[in-house]
Amino acid sequence: MNKELLKGSTAILVLSLLEKQDLYGYQMIKAMEQASNGLFLFKEGTLYPLLHTLESNGDVESYWSDGEGARKRKYYRLTEAGRLQVRKKREEWQTFRNAVDLVIGEGNA
Repeated sequence: MNKELLKGSTAILVLSLLEKQDLYGYQMIKAMEQASNGLFLFKEGTLYPLLHTLESNGDVESYWSDGEGARKRKYYRLTEAGRLQVRKKREEWQTFRNAVDLVIGEGNA
């Protein structure tokens, strides 16, 4: 998979995962890999800067787990602004996908 194709889509992918449940970083990487049938293999160097940006923008917030005897993990969850962002990005994606389909001959004219 050409990394340039994925570059503009990482935020919507991560936000969509967090829409379903709170996740910690490694869990997100594995969930992305599983949901994409192994096509999207995020590295920590890609994921964590994106999470920090999403957190700075107010779309996600982080918290530390406080499980008994379990290793502390930093979880991420969507904020209300993040939920709005998911909807907005889905609409953008649909518009983009439809336009690409039209240009490459896969859409209905």
